[in-house]
Amino acid sequence: MKKIYTASLIYLIAGLAAGIFYREMTKAVHFTAYTQLSVLHTHLLTLGMLFFLILIPLEKLFLLTSSRWFTPFFWVYNIGLIWTVSFMVLKGTLTVLGTPSGPAIDGLSGMGHIILTAGLILFFAALKNRLFPVEPGK
Repeated sequence: MKKIYTASLIYLIAGLAAGIFYREMTKAVHFTAYTQLSVLHTHLLTLGMLFFLILIPLEKLFLLTSSRWFTPFFWVYNIGLIWTVSFMVLKGTLTVLGTPSGPAIDGLSGMGHIILTAGLILFFAALKNRLFPVEPGK
């Protein structure tokens, strides 16, 4: 439970910092067009902080951490989210600075979404494991 709470808190801090970074970065160079930085804080707050906050009562009710799928979910999901937002920072910053990002960065960004999706699949496996436990011999 503490691991879930800590993850939520870290994503809260990162999300708030991302909002400040977006505001200050775009203000410094008088940038007014769309950039990935404009949605960075919502990704961190929603997929990070809120997602893990919702896991706390689920853990209380269903002991999700006792599922064999929980630890793989936790690490794959976090890697996917950190990967995704890292490339959002990179692409958004390059956009603000007027530098094209190129297809390699787009491809690597897509990998983050794939990893995040794998994490969500593992989450649902953990949830199913705790909601509908398989009885021995069946």
